[in-house]
Amino acid sequence: MDWKWRVKVKLEHPAEVWPTVTTTERQFLSLVAAGDDVTQSDIVARTDFSQQTVSRVIGDLIERGFLQQGVRISRGRRGQPSALLSLNANRLYMLGVSVMADAVSVMLVDFEGRERGYFFAQPKPMSRAGVLGVVRQGFGQLCDQAGVDPVRVLGIGVGITGFALGDAGRFNPPSPLDDWFNVDVAALFAAEFGRPAWADNDGNVAAVGESLVGVGRWARHFAYLYVATGFGGGLVIDGRLMRGTHGNAGEFAASLPTQLYTSPTLELLRHCFALKGEAYETIADMLAAISIEAPAVDDWLWRIGDSLSLVCAICAAIVDPQAIVVGGRLPQGLANRMIERINLREIPRRGLNRPLPRIVASEATGDVTALGAAILPLKLHFFA
Repeated sequence: MDWKWRVKVKLEHPAEVWPTVTTTERQFLSLVAAGDDVTQSDIVARTDFSQQTVSRVIGDLIERGFLQQGVRISRGRRGQPSALLSLNANRLYMLGVSVMADAVSVMLVDFEGRERGYFFAQPKPMSRAGVLGVVRQGFGQLCDQAGVDPVRVLGIGVGITGFALGDAGRFNPPSPLDDWFNVDVAALFAAEFGRPAWADNDGNVAAVGESLVGVGRWARHFAYLYVATGFGGGLVIDGRLMRGTHGNAGEFAASLPTQLYTSPTLELLRHCFALKGEAYETIADMLAAISIEAPAVDDWLWRIGDSLSLVCAICAAIVDPQAIVVGGRLPQGLANRMIERINLREIPRRGLNRPLPRIVASEATGDVTALGAAILPLKLHFFA
C-alpha cells in the first residue's frame, strides 16, 4: 500500500514536560512494580529507610500521580493496617515503535507496561518518510481506540534493526533500510512528534521487553537471541540491559566465522521455502502462512543447528546466565524446534557437568520489540 497520500493526523504536544524522579523514588517505584500486595510497611522492611522517610516519599509519589492506594491489609504487625500500593497505569503513556526490514509496528503502552493497542503495516518502500507516516497514522488510531488523549503520550521509544554506530543513536541497518543509515533515529522521531524519543537496536529493546513480561520474571541474568531478518540479541544482567561500550553487546552473529557457520536468520528460512517452490515476498508474509513442520523448515534447522549450538556455548561460557532465550520474530513453536537442535557438547569431569543455563523459548507474548521499545525509557528513568 502506498502511504504517501495519507492525511497527517494532528498530534498535540504532550501535556507536560518529561517528569523526573529521584533515585529513592525510582527504588520505591521498582519495589511496587515488582511485587504483589506491596505496602509502605513492606518497603520499610526491604530497605534501609525509616518509616517517616518512606511515608514522605510515598506520599509525594501518590500526590504526583505515580502511585495509588488500594485496600488496607494487616501483616500481623503492630499498628494500623497498611494500604496496598500500585502503579497508576494512567499516569502517562508511551509509544513503542519497531522498525523492521519489511514492516513497522506501533504499540501504545501505559505506565504499568501493559499494551493498550497495536498497529502493524508494511509500507513500501521502508523509507523515513514512509515509516514516519505509518507511525503517525498508527499513533492517532491507537489513541482513538484506547480512549487516550494523545497529549498523555509523553515519549516514544524506537527499536530498529541494525547494529549501533557508537553511542550516538545511529545505526547501520540492512539494505531495505538504506534511508535509515547513520540517521539519528531518536532525534528524527522527537522532531516529527514533538516528544522526547529514545532509540536502540531491536535485539536490545526486545531483551528489555522480555525482562519485564517474559523470562525476566524468573531470571535476572539472561542472553536473548533475536532471530529476524538478521541475527542479533541482547544481554540482561541483574535485571538491567547491558549495552556495552558501543551499544552492540549481544550481537551474536559476529561470533560466527562466516566461512564456516550459517547465521540463523528468517531471511535464510525464506530462501529455503523458495527452493521448495513456496515464494514469499516478505518475512511477514512467510510467518503468516507457514507450517513449522514444513520440509523447508527441516532444511533450515539442519543448516543452522551448529551455529545455534556454538552461540549458546559461547553465551554459557562467557556470560554464565540463568537462561538463554530464543526469540525475536519467531513463532514459539518454531523457537522450540530450534532449541531441539542445540547441543552444548559438555564433557563431564569426575562425572559432573558444568552448570548450564536453561535454553527456553521467549515467554513474552505479542510484539516484544515494540513493547520493549516503549518500556526502555520507563526503565531508564522511573525504575531502578
